Amino acid sequence: MTPTDTLRPVFTETFPPAMDAGVLYISIPYRTCGHLCCCGCGQEVITPLSPAQWSFTYNGENVSLAPSIGNWSLPCRSHYWIRDGRIRWSRRYSPSEIDQNQNRDRRLLATQDSGEQQPGREASLRRRLKFWRP
Repeated sequence: MTPTDTLRPVFTETFPPAMDAGVLYISIPYRTCGHLCCCGCGQEVITPLSPAQWSFTYNGENVSLAPSIGNWSLPCRSHYWIRDGRIRWSRRYSPSEIDQNQNRDRRLLATQDSGEQQPGREASLRRRLKFWRP
C-alpha cells in the first residue's frame, strides 16, 4: 500500500469488515473513528471519542481529529494529524517521549473513569504558558 495524504469521512454505525484506504469511518453511536494507518502499512487505527482521548470536528465536508494519531504500538510507529481531511505528518517521537505520552494518556483515562473533574482547557493553557515570556 502507499501512504495516504487525505481521508474522506464516512459516517456509519459500524465499521466494515475490511476498511478502505483513504476513508475515515465515524460511528457516532459507538463514539469511535477508524481508518487504515496513513503510512500505508495497512494496519487498522481505532480512535475512541471521549474527553480523555480523541475529539473530532466536521465542517460539512471534512473532518479533523484531535489530538494527533501516534501509532506507537504499530510496527510503523507513524505519527500524524488529521486536519480538514488532510494528513499532516509529525516528527517521530523518541522512546522516552512515547512513554511519557502513554503514561499521560493512562492518567487521563483513569481520571475520566473515576469521574474526577479534569482541568479545563483554560487551566491547561495557563500551565503551558506559565513560563513563556514575550
